[in-house]
Amino acid sequence: LKGVGVRVIGVDPQGDRSYAAESYRGPVALVFGSEGRGLRRLTRERCDDLVTIPMRGRIDSLNVSVAVGIVLFEVLRQRGDGV
Repeated sequence: LKGVGVRVIGVDPQGDRSYAAESYRGPVALVFGSEGRGLRRLTRERCDDLVTIPMRGRIDSLNVSVAVGIVLFEVLRQRGDGV
């Protein structure tokens, strides 16, 4: 993907910043890890950027389908795709 100009963004509990602070303009691929452990080390290393979904209270992980929905909503919001 990187060879054709697609930026790879990993969504992981160890991400550098909040998913909402990331720019999703241009071609991007989102990579999500498992619910409990996140992305594997090698997958994390191959991502261009790592973001996280901040958690509060007693929640320490989200179902991956919920995480995808949260981040995709932000992608569409930034791109102005009618959200």
